[in-house]
Amino acid sequence: MTAALAGSSIGVIGALKAFPLRAAARRAADRGGRLHRGLPRGTTIAVFCRSLLLRHSADEIEHRVDAANDTVATRISESGLMRLLGALDVSAPGAIGRDALVEQSGLPERTLDMLALFDAFEHHAEPFSFRDAILARKYAGLIHNGADWYSIARAVHSIGPVGSLTALTLETHGERILAQDAHSLAELDGQRLLPLPQQDDAAEDYFAHAETAEAEGMFAEAATLYAHCSATDPADATAPFNEGNCRRELGQYEDAVTAYITAIKRDPLMVEAWFNCGNVLRELGRLSAAHDHLLRAVEIDAGYADAVYNIAALNYEMGRMDEAAAGWRRYLELDPRSDWARKARAGIAIAAQNRSRTG
Repeated sequence: MTAALAGSSIGVIGALKAFPLRAAARRAADRGGRLHRGLPRGTTIAVFCRSLLLRHSADEIEHRVDAANDTVATRISESGLMRLLGALDVSAPGAIGRDALVEQSGLPERTLDMLALFDAFEHHAEPFSFRDAILARKYAGLIHNGADWYSIARAVHSIGPVGSLTALTLETHGERILAQDAHSLAELDGQRLLPLPQQDDAAEDYFAHAETAEAEGMFAEAATLYAHCSATDPADATAPFNEGNCRRELGQYEDAVTAYITAIKRDPLMVEAWFNCGNVLRELGRLSAAHDHLLRAVEIDAGYADAVYNIAALNYEMGRMDEAAAGWRRYLELDPRSDWARKARAGIAIAAQNRSRTG
């Protein structure tokens, strides 16, 4: 067993093309990492699958990428993940940096980054190869003629390995992108690309519809869809976690606890599941169990300020004034300036008063 990914938490956005999520998760575990759907707290690598190009608009995809930029250190393409897992041969060595590729090709930086993220180059990140430089210049020509990164990314994979595009002339005709060689002119049809693995189709469809329903406040519908997704893929922790969030919004606290526990069993390091489960148990008056769940969240992530604060509040409710004050002081180390910091200072003062009255 190798530990090439030791300590990595890999979040997958979309459905993988090469093999099911469960198989990828096993490969990641063999290399010392964790692989899961979505970007829960602690995710270190975000993977953007090419299936997103069929399921979402350019604006929706860019929004997801921008959100990941704010929370995740590394963003890679599907091919990038396959290389990390040893499931795809490494491309020919590259020697061209990102900035040099931008300068040589004339591609806007944002466009280059999005195309690389969706495997429109041989390399998913710098250093890029000579063939990548050829592709970048071809893509720049398409952009100049009215195409955008989204239409290019949707189209290029329909012809086979992207490296084969270096021998073709690419043209735009209205909204279509055409490829011409010495003998023929053919349309790169973005509707025909990216056949998805059947094993993940149903789960991904349920998950995408559930996310939409949840975003629109349709929590009952979303919870049902997440439950279907969870049943379709019994290794996925994100679907039951999201179901738990929807059940909580509906006031179905016992069902929320059940969903969170399912998520925890599937991924014992999913810190948000421990945290949210602890908070729901607190709502149910099961303070000792709530304390244990929140404490586990902090054991997994010592910098989880919200969990630290809630443990202090729980200790206060349970009459443990010294522990409550210590917890709030720890919270102030993590967050000294927010409104919650002000509440923590007030909590320390109240705990001291209560202690003096009973002391």
